[in-house]
Amino acid sequence: MSSAAAPSGLVVVDKPSGWTSHDVVGRVRRLAGTRKVGHAGTLDPMATGVLVLGVNRATRMLGHLAGHDKEYEATIRLGESTTTDDAEGEQVARADASGLTLAQVREAALALTGDIAQVPSSVSAIKVDGKRAYARVRAGEQVELAARPVTVSRFDLDDLRPAADGAVDVEAVVACSSGTYVRALARDLGAALGVGGHLTRLRRTRVGGLTLDVARTLDALAEDFTVVGLDEAARASFPSVDLDEAAAADVTFGRPLRGCTLGAAGPVAVFAPDGTFLALYEQDGADARPVAVFVG
Repeated sequence: MSSAAAPSGLVVVDKPSGWTSHDVVGRVRRLAGTRKVGHAGTLDPMATGVLVLGVNRATRMLGHLAGHDKEYEATIRLGESTTTDDAEGEQVARADASGLTLAQVREAALALTGDIAQVPSSVSAIKVDGKRAYARVRAGEQVELAARPVTVSRFDLDDLRPAADGAVDVEAVVACSSGTYVRALARDLGAALGVGGHLTRLRRTRVGGLTLDVARTLDALAEDFTVVGLDEAARASFPSVDLDEAAAADVTFGRPLRGCTLGAAGPVAVFAPDGTFLALYEQDGADARPVAVFVG
């Protein structure tokens, strides 16, 4: 498929374990027949689940999608700490966690729920003086990252069970703001309980309004490469407003919408009377101003 013929829209991939997000982008570029493919927020190689990619014009939507809240299913091992706060790192400490109860674990999680200040894992992709933190760690440097405000709206824990050598595993469901590290939640939960902890499994189940229900494996996409079209993708991903003909005409020229109340914070998708997605607008006082225009 040529670049000109490749469709514009979102591809929601159920990322396999062991693949980097860049690996997935490369595969989808080949399937779509265009290099104009990007993703809306990385997943670690060990993680699986929802990875949102944009093709052609939809790549302009990705920066706005990256800020959406996310949901995960995870397995946390308590009693073992690692260099990376997940199973890919080297073990650095061990403690007997076999006496923990689910009630104790849930109690410790309460302090990690809501609006919190979280110190990201040192092997995160955050840049420190222009270089990724994980690259500095791999080069042997000591990296200390500043705490950042994040919101953990849900941190549910269940199914506490024995693991090897006095460790225990617990299943977690986490809903959180963009920029939250579930690995760091596992680390901090273990620290709060005095036994250490790390992540052994992570599956992203939702990015904004896009869930695993619409995600497809790379093998399925290789058999039948389809995208979520711009109209449907915008409806699923942002609050929406349907415009009349006059306002829609203004949008095609990138004009502000005078006296228009969008009714939501952040980007809002605006649509023509026939249901065509036109642009993302944001409220600016009494008016609405364009963030990104997709037609015209």
